[in-house]
Amino acid sequence: MEGETDAMMEQRTVVNNVMCLLTHQDGAPLGAPMYLPQNIGPQQLQLIVNQLLQNEEKLPYAFYISDEELLVPLETYLQKHRVSVEKALPIVCQPQAVFRIRPVSRCSATISGHGEAVLSVAFSPDGRQLASGSGDTTVRFWDLGTQTPMYTCTGHKNWVLCIGWSPDGKYLVSGSKSGELICWDPQTGKQSGNALTGHKKWITGISWEPVHLNAPCRRFASSSKDGDARIWDVSLKKCIVLSGHSLAVTCVKWGGDGVIYTGSQDCTIKVWETTQGKLIRELKGHGHWVNSLALSTEYVLRTGAFDHTAKHYSPPEEMKKVALERYKAVRGNAPERLVSGSDDFTMFLWEPFVNKHPKTRMTGHQQLVNHVYFSPDGQWIASASFDKSVKIWNGTTGAFVTVFRGHVGPVYQISWSADSRLLLSGSKDSTLKVWDIRTRKLKQDLPGHADEVFSVDWSPDGEKVASGGKDKVLKLWMG
Repeated sequence: MEGETDAMMEQRTVVNNVMCLLTHQDGAPLGAPMYLPQNIGPQQLQLIVNQLLQNEEKLPYAFYISDEELLVPLETYLQKHRVSVEKALPIVCQPQAVFRIRPVSRCSATISGHGEAVLSVAFSPDGRQLASGSGDTTVRFWDLGTQTPMYTCTGHKNWVLCIGWSPDGKYLVSGSKSGELICWDPQTGKQSGNALTGHKKWITGISWEPVHLNAPCRRFASSSKDGDARIWDVSLKKCIVLSGHSLAVTCVKWGGDGVIYTGSQDCTIKVWETTQGKLIRELKGHGHWVNSLALSTEYVLRTGAFDHTAKHYSPPEEMKKVALERYKAVRGNAPERLVSGSDDFTMFLWEPFVNKHPKTRMTGHQQLVNHVYFSPDGQWIASASFDKSVKIWNGTTGAFVTVFRGHVGPVYQISWSADSRLLLSGSKDSTLKVWDIRTRKLKQDLPGHADEVFSVDWSPDGEKVASGGKDKVLKLWMG
């Protein structure tokens, strides 16, 4: 009798194994398919993955089956979703940030100073400085220690529409409604050379050459309503014109592979090389204006050699080396991906170096897509729309993951926490909201502005959030 029970038990154990295939985000297997006990959960899977990859330092991972995170034992998940175990079950292993960013929960300062609406806010790559551009024609630098204005920079003749920090933190460039660009020294608040003129209409975007390609930073690209993009060299004061779009250029991104991407109201995205400004490729598919572009490596391109610890590197060579290591870590072996958001309510995911046709068409928004942004680790894409929602998509496949509803007005801008676990949104409804990617719920509601919130940014060190809008004040938010 006892032997029979043992045999039954043994048989049951065999049945309770599931053939699983552990894969990277891009679908590449970690190894051969393996039988895993059904009662295995995320904790035990972490150990297995760290062993498989021979990680000396144990790294945290999250596990996904069909874009849903596995938070329970495997058998619970299989029963709930009635998954067939006839063939190997693919489980995607996503490395998580070792550090954690606290959600911001309160307004720590409301700083007045600008005489008109605050149109753009941006933290420096190390998170230690903050700049803003306003309808009052000035750029301001703010002292984050005392939470007071540091420098007021005058020189523009019209609204300051966009600003962009160089990834080494040495310069800030601002672009105005009149079309001129001014380079500022953040240490002194003084103008660095004369205004850069050439664009005939307002500036719509600024993007610096990544520091892992060139240190110290000297070149940046600008896009304009006049239909051109331009590459500027702040040392030589020279400029290369990228002409080819038939309507306004709405956005520009300088990629980690050394090419420039421009999106336009002519419905196309163009890819340019940067020595002579030659057109390399054209990406077509959108049926209306392209409003926003984002790169899968964008966060690491923006922050260069600086990580959440804000450690400083003095020689440019060292900065370039560290920035390249960080870029390679985020990019992995996969090609750099690009996502575009449009007035046609859709988005496209592209791998421009692999194919001129989109990888995926992403539909679901009911109004124009205003802003798209990859998470720092490249695992997610967030999109903000005039339909009052924020949507989350898989950063590798473009598959829809979840929708965040709560805003009662169009969502203008979004920003990620450095650990990719939280997303911030700013809206016409005068609020900021923090969303939790793991629970797929609202984490924090941040009212306080008296009117529309035009711009939001989460500092790369994760400590603070800045917001600006129609009420002319700059707000700082802390954990």
